[in-house]
Amino acid sequence: MNEWSFLTSPRWAGYLALVVAFAIACCALGTWQLNRRAEALAEVARIDANYDADPVPVAEALPDPSAFDVDQRWTVVALSGEYLADEEVVVRNRPFGGSSGFEVITPFRLDDGTVFMVDRGWIAQASGGRPSEIAAPPTGHVEIAARLKAGEERIAGRTSTGVELATIDLPELAERVDEPAYTGAYGLLVQSGADAAEPPLAAARPVRDEGPHLSYALQWFVFALLAFIGLGWAANQERRGLLEASGSDRAAKAARVPRRPPRERGDADVEDEILDRR
Repeated sequence: MNEWSFLTSPRWAGYLALVVAFAIACCALGTWQLNRRAEALAEVARIDANYDADPVPVAEALPDPSAFDVDQRWTVVALSGEYLADEEVVVRNRPFGGSSGFEVITPFRLDDGTVFMVDRGWIAQASGGRPSEIAAPPTGHVEIAARLKAGEERIAGRTSTGVELATIDLPELAERVDEPAYTGAYGLLVQSGADAAEPPLAAARPVRDEGPHLSYALQWFVFALLAFIGLGWAANQERRGLLEASGSDRAAKAARVPRRPPRERGDADVEDEILDRR
């Protein structure tokens, strides 16, 4: 009988199905981690390519005011025009340095009449959860630079209250200004020197980190492999157990068979021994 014939039983077919399902789940999770690593590496490449690059005119970077490509994130654009301080708003529940506060969004009318939304930085909460005092933007014609980011979608159940918005919803901001405006992207104001140390505080430089996704992916693939190794080990243990049980059965059967008593020696046997010695 084949030592491994027990593997064809329904019980072991069920074990195999469970292991295959577990391995598929592990491989799916490993692939997901690899995809997340690819996204992180793409973001690192964008930071390296765009964050410290020379400014380009915003009209050149965004020929379509309503469009934005993810590879344009952190691109530095040059803006020339004036702030619309009366249209300034804040976006609540924005984290910074372990605290929650507000992002200050100030519309900026470009020389061509189009409005571009500028995130001037972060301010802390005052008493009662209200925004702290906001320094006014420069007046008159100014030239600034900003790093592009995509606008944010509205969150269901979170609405605007006066000048406090729930997200950086560019279409809503464009409606408030009621002028032609960029709705595909906004810009983080590039600050330097003393301006960077005073609120509104500039956003921190993004971290160039691909994260632990590769190690996590390898762990999931190893788990899938270990599941089959464990199944093989269990099958071998059962095979050995069945062999040992089979050997014990044979020994027990042999013990139960009666032995024939030894035959008594007769005269013929004695004569045969004498002839053999000659």
